[in-house]
Amino acid sequence: MRAASVSAEVSASQVWLMAARPATLPAAVAPVLVGLGAALHQRDFRPLAFVATLVAALLLQVGTNLANDVSDFERGADARGRLGPPRVTQSGLATPVQVRLAMLGVFAAAALIGVYLATVGGWPIIAIGAASIVAGLAYTGGPWPYGYHALGDAFVFVFFGLVAVTGTAYLKSDEWTGLALAASLPMACTVTAILVVNNLRDIETDRRAGKRTLAVALGAPLTRAEYALLMLASYALVAALTIAGVLPWAAWLAWLTLPVALALVRRVAGGAAGPGLNIVLRRTSQLHLALGVLLAIGLAL
Repeated sequence: MRAASVSAEVSASQVWLMAARPATLPAAVAPVLVGLGAALHQRDFRPLAFVATLVAALLLQVGTNLANDVSDFERGADARGRLGPPRVTQSGLATPVQVRLAMLGVFAAAALIGVYLATVGGWPIIAIGAASIVAGLAYTGGPWPYGYHALGDAFVFVFFGLVAVTGTAYLKSDEWTGLALAASLPMACTVTAILVVNNLRDIETDRRAGKRTLAVALGAPLTRAEYALLMLASYALVAALTIAGVLPWAAWLAWLTLPVALALVRRVAGGAAGPGLNIVLRRTSQLHLALGVLLAIGLAL
């Protein structure tokens, strides 16, 4: 597929890479790794199911990114002067039809992998997969996009945190465990913090476009507080659940990332705004992945 109006400086492959938003992919990878760690703690591991889960999670993230790209453009949320990375539809690098077709193709590929995963995990995996696709489409699309009604944070917390970790662990062990649920909580906090930074950066443009994110509803000061609360809660949960014996002691490895988290919290609390939040956004995503890797190792040991 070739994007329309691609400039001489931007190739078609670069356009679709831009549309996929690679910087957001840790949000899909980290919970799968933690779910794997929870399964390994139970001494269960299905290599093929793990690879299929990881690929499906990445496809769902990319499909959601494409859906947001075209839907936000059509609703006027991606107007000129936006502070985030360029969107391909708004930039004229691809037409809405092209982006929508790419989105459908990516979601179809995720659904095909889901057929195999359903043979492993049964009807719960069918339900999770269908709900994830609907959630991705309805975030900024459809008749009542929940991302425009201050519900994006809650859906990210549930789908990219709780569901992603516990669903992955279930696929590897055929069990819904308290360990996987406990491990999903800190991941849910940091993945939601990624969205909070994104929405904090876009408060003014979202408000003008009528996109009522939770950040728009709360205002910048409370959104900065929400970011700090989510980031610090992640480490507090690891500590509390480990001390309580729900998580193994090796889960303390996740605390190795605390200095980075504190630096990011200070930066946001200190008034970072506009394009400066793009750096915070990228580093929060990287922190989420690092936290997930260390937590997964701690669970698997």
